[in-house]
Amino acid sequence: MNIPNKITISRILLIPIFIILMSVPFNWGTWNIGEAELPVSHFIAGLLFIIAAATDWVDGHYARKYNLVTNLGKFLDPLADKLLVSAALIILVEVGVAPAWVVIIIISREFAITGLRLVAAGEGIVLAAGSMGKLKTATQMVAIAVLLLHNFPFSYIGFPFGEVMLYISLLFTVISGVDYFVKNWHVMRDSK
Repeated sequence: MNIPNKITISRILLIPIFIILMSVPFNWGTWNIGEAELPVSHFIAGLLFIIAAATDWVDGHYARKYNLVTNLGKFLDPLADKLLVSAALIILVEVGVAPAWVVIIIISREFAITGLRLVAAGEGIVLAAGSMGKLKTATQMVAIAVLLLHNFPFSYIGFPFGEVMLYISLLFTVISGVDYFVKNWHVMRDSK
């Protein structure tokens, strides 16, 4: 197993730790961060999420630069992304930070695109992610990270940056999903 795949697997293994940190009521104290309080366990979980999100870029860059792209990596990398983002969004609903309807739309889009990619793969077609999809991912990662940190550092000025970014990511999620289906509808139309 090469280094990029090991990084991807380590990202997947961080997800249960992240979930435990966000779900179990550890009594490690809280920090006052302006108009909000940030539990220490949520801070650690937020840092884990940021590290996991950053390794997504690292493993892909490393694999392409050193020609280490494998079928296992092509399978694991998007799976790791979807598991990480879905787990984080669902946890944010559970702790009352993200509206469930926003999370449902974002996760539904991921299922729909995955379904389209599976149909394409069955026809021997590889559908690459577009620039809108990358922008969607970037805005989702920023929104989730800030929301996990209870809007830190923007909580000091009372600006709901995490919530604003979540709605921006929702917008890019919908636009990129529609764009992806429009550009690749031929896969569904021509499938046997």
